[in-house]
Amino acid sequence: MGFSRRILLAGVLAGAGLVSACAQSGPVDAAGRALEPLSIVTGSGEHKFLVEIADDDAERARGLMYRPPLEADRGMLFQFPAATEQSFWMKNTPSSLDIIYIDPQGRIVSIASHATPYSETPLPSNGAANGVLELRAGRADEIGAKPGDQVRHSFFRP
Repeated sequence: MGFSRRILLAGVLAGAGLVSACAQSGPVDAAGRALEPLSIVTGSGEHKFLVEIADDDAERARGLMYRPPLEADRGMLFQFPAATEQSFWMKNTPSSLDIIYIDPQGRIVSIASHATPYSETPLPSNGAANGVLELRAGRADEIGAKPGDQVRHSFFRP
């Protein structure tokens, strides 16, 4: 490879590294997973979280399987392209979760509280949802979340 090609290749690789570094400029967890801000507005005020995003089939299928319990201010937001009846289960998930189903405007449709670890019993949304938020078990009750409350994230359009 000639000198000018090596310089060009080095420049391209350096530029790619810069783009990669810029893409990861937001908060990350201890494992290096990107986190995004999300808040839930309830009767007791606005409650802020940092969430991982599961927006493709592989991420949605894996979810929080095999993971340690979530911190109080963390969660995972599952994004679906269309609002339909959703149903989640806890297969291979070692800690209990609150599963919050959300409509396209960011309103909570329903909450499955304290989902049983490792259970394969489906937990339906009981209404059309295109977002599902998983939080540590009991957090929904702690913040007073209920159907109709507002979830704020760029994915939802109030």
